[in-house]
Amino acid sequence: MPRPAEDTRLPTMADVAQLAGVSHQTVSRVLSGHPNVREVTRAGVQKAIDELGYRRNSTARALATRRTRTLGVVAADTTLFGPASTVAGLAESARAEGYMVSTVSGRALSRLGLTEALQHLGEWGVEGAVVITPQREAAAALFELRHPFPVVTVEGGHDLELPSVSVDQNLGARLVTDHLLGCGHRTVWHVAGPQDWLEAAARLAGWRAALKAAGAEVPPPLIGDWSPLSGYRAGQELAGRVGRRGAGGSDLTAVFAANDQMALGIMRAFREAGVRIPVDVAIAGFDDIPEAEFFAPPLTTVRQDFAAVGRASIRLLLDRIEGGDRTVVPHHVIEPQLIVRGSTTTPVV
Repeated sequence: MPRPAEDTRLPTMADVAQLAGVSHQTVSRVLSGHPNVREVTRAGVQKAIDELGYRRNSTARALATRRTRTLGVVAADTTLFGPASTVAGLAESARAEGYMVSTVSGRALSRLGLTEALQHLGEWGVEGAVVITPQREAAAALFELRHPFPVVTVEGGHDLELPSVSVDQNLGARLVTDHLLGCGHRTVWHVAGPQDWLEAAARLAGWRAALKAAGAEVPPPLIGDWSPLSGYRAGQELAGRVGRRGAGGSDLTAVFAANDQMALGIMRAFREAGVRIPVDVAIAGFDDIPEAEFFAPPLTTVRQDFAAVGRASIRLLLDRIEGGDRTVVPHHVIEPQLIVRGSTTTPVV
């Protein structure tokens, strides 16, 4: 005899009610956490749910409650460690609060790109969005746009009247520069990130401020684009300065790269030129990518707490969604941490 066709129909609330021997309304009360349900009944309904593998229809729930339990994230260039780690921290924090995340990403966030991203998220029914705006243009564009739902920025909103969460990039640069000066270096050279990035500009400003506060020479910064290749090219230029006295009688004995990938490129250029790390030149980076402790030598760097950024951003967004105080524009700043490893040392005098 032919086998009966398997029932591939998804279980419904009525199926749960029939198996548990209760009404449809009782199942609904259990699912919504209603207090006026006896524990024995609640346990029976939950047992039926588990046995059938029942899952609530999110679309129907959204229509009934006007809540989708979905948040949006807009990000630029998630091929880079910082934006990618921020997106991961946001998604994890949203899940912990019972929300799903819809993400829109692109190479850059222009006014048009932001407009389209917010429109798409609105069509998907998100209740609010976190927008990662590391570039000046993106932050300014977001400030000028009308938002169809509550919006929180990461990195780009502290200078604007937008709720924001950011890491203190200036402090991180000062920490690493002070560390190198404390090792006995007379000054610290800097390979900066692209200056249309707010983080790069803040790290450059922190490096310069630390040198000036110590009365140290401020060498001209070299500008990279976050990539190991740009760091390698900067390293080739810097290697030619090692052992040569510059203005103020200071030679090149310490370098601070604005991210770990550029530091990696600098380290390769130095090895090829016979410059020993850290014997001849100490090197430090920024971000503490997972590979940093496995560089040769392990890289001194600045760690950003992306999980804390995610938690603060999601909590701030949910507060705005729930109708929190709109008369105050909150700006949460998270402190970074200096991680000292074998790539920095006291120079030989």
